[in-house]
Amino acid sequence: MRRSAYHGRFACRRTCVCMLAAVLCLAAIMVGPPLPAAPRQQAASRTILTISGTQFCLNGKPTFLLGCSYYGGCGANNTYMEADLRWLRRNGFNWVRVWAGWNAYGNDVSVTDSAGTVREPFMTRLRNLIEFADSLGMVVDVTFHRAGDAQAHWAMVRTVTTALRGYRNVYFDLANERDVRDRRYVSLDEIGRMRDMVKSIDPDRLVTASGAWNDEAELREYIEVAKLDFLAPHLARTPEAPALTEAVTRRFLAQLSSIGHPMPIHYQEPFRRDYNPGRFQPTANDFLTDALAALKAGAAGWCFHNGGNRAVPDGRPRRSFDMRLSEGRLYVQLDDVEHEVVRRLARYLGLR
Repeated sequence: MRRSAYHGRFACRRTCVCMLAAVLCLAAIMVGPPLPAAPRQQAASRTILTISGTQFCLNGKPTFLLGCSYYGGCGANNTYMEADLRWLRRNGFNWVRVWAGWNAYGNDVSVTDSAGTVREPFMTRLRNLIEFADSLGMVVDVTFHRAGDAQAHWAMVRTVTTALRGYRNVYFDLANERDVRDRRYVSLDEIGRMRDMVKSIDPDRLVTASGAWNDEAELREYIEVAKLDFLAPHLARTPEAPALTEAVTRRFLAQLSSIGHPMPIHYQEPFRRDYNPGRFQPTANDFLTDALAALKAGAAGWCFHNGGNRAVPDGRPRRSFDMRLSEGRLYVQLDDVEHEVVRRLARYLGLR
């Protein structure tokens, strides 16, 4: 009797333990892996970027975005970054372009690694930059690019989208110059799927993918396949470029109107100094002419582009392409022509 009762109780306990284990296993499957630590909390954005027709709006007011390349901004310490952004804001600029994955001159300041794991201090620097820009009423273009590794590209976009949820002064360029047929190439179909992934995480995030189109049929694909919020065409870097911008912009806007889908045309990367100085070294007048042509024709924004010197081996002055302490803040790396452009541009465009 005792032996039988003992075995009965043991069997009952064993059955209960097995049932409990099964319940816990099912719960683990339903819940998934442990959640990552919550991202740091940020105050509600003061600067909210939206779109109305062919224009950008800041806090509901139609606003021309006057920007400046700040590509390696995640390599700048807070002191340099804040000084540069204050200087740009005083001169009428209201947005900057920063790359989430930037590795130049042996200085990798990318905010994630190839697996999408956050790299510090660079992610924190990106968030600091965005928050400081927000306090100044400025927009931040966060640009991604394909370097031949599609998996790494997707992983970075996914991680950054999650990390930047809630920042409403930010838009994404999902793939810089996506149409160039080298390691940068990303099809419009893939851009559309990447866009859907971003919107599933952060539905209000505005996205583009910089590139160009050859005809109206290809333009339709940017809209219907890639499903972009606005267009960021990169134009030529030739001596003739400033004189062509107004007509090109009007043609783009007319094409959009003809297919019944108006949206902003945003020039985030025009020509720059020291790109090909043997053929075209832009003067201050070239920059001013190009920016005014874009504005007059109805473009939504224009960027004062700057970068490394391709005429010398060390690339100096590297400008926004290398923002670490040894190179100095952007202000000290620009040449006299570029300082003249920064000083005059907003007034020349009638924005101040």
